[in-house]
Amino acid sequence: MKISIIGIGSVGSAVATAVANTGLAHEIVLFDRDGIRARAAAEDLGHAAAFSYDIKITAVNTYRAIRGSEIVIIAAGANQKPGQTRTDLLHANAAVISDIIPRVMANVDAKNVKLIIVTNPLDVMVMLAQKISKLPASHVIGTGTMLDSARLRTILSRQLSVSTQSINAYVLGEHGDSSMIVWSSACVGGIDLNSFCRQTKISLPQTTRKTIEHRVHNAAYEIIQGRGATWDGIAGAVADLVRCIVNDERRILTVSTVDGPGDKALSMSLPRIVGRDGVIATLAPKMDGPESTALRRSSRIIRKNFDLL
Repeated sequence: MKISIIGIGSVGSAVATAVANTGLAHEIVLFDRDGIRARAAAEDLGHAAAFSYDIKITAVNTYRAIRGSEIVIIAAGANQKPGQTRTDLLHANAAVISDIIPRVMANVDAKNVKLIIVTNPLDVMVMLAQKISKLPASHVIGTGTMLDSARLRTILSRQLSVSTQSINAYVLGEHGDSSMIVWSSACVGGIDLNSFCRQTKISLPQTTRKTIEHRVHNAAYEIIQGRGATWDGIAGAVADLVRCIVNDERRILTVSTVDGPGDKALSMSLPRIVGRDGVIATLAPKMDGPESTALRRSSRIIRKNFDLL
């Protein structure tokens, strides 16, 4: 499979490495307006790939080179800086997406391509990319709260002393400050979280859950404060999404894609079945009243931000 990555900054480079390490691509194209940076990234990644997979890696600064790509990953745009929210990037990155998507669509097979959006603010950029590309909504997929949910599972894993692989818990809504945790449907090894805590005599009171929510919401800010940007976590999420599509795994991922009719269409993260055809189905998790209210609030914030464009 040929996979192209648009934007080879810190995030795009990390994504390229993570995707190469899946071994699923026979060719990876790195596109960046800065040809020197793209060539350097391609050389470095090519040297690393020599230890693992036989992959053709090329650096380009013309969109013609992405022809034949079945997956195009959009990682271009301004990165979140210390003190910024994802929403602060709205207008600058909307301009980037508005420029890139028509150029991408002019050089791919619209019937056979999936767009993966990484650019923030994620949900709004997914809506914009889908509107411009005119692709089926199921073929324009944002990484959504995949990373947020992974952060939640990691924190819970340490709190509960079990593997992250045994924890099924979701962060839904906006990939941003209004995201929410669905505690009422969280489970460990198929056992309801509250029941698991009772059986293992682990205390997880409301105060602890609030602390966990705060840590999940602030994880990106803390990483950005410490190292200037986040890239490894999101790269892992993209690679997992690529794996799910290429292998037609039909796993449930909290990705962001456009749902709803006409002017009510909205992109936000919900549990969705993902496979070779992109998003195959959207699921409705069990939520209590406050959780439903929080999810509606998050959806209103996404809509408000999109309407600012």
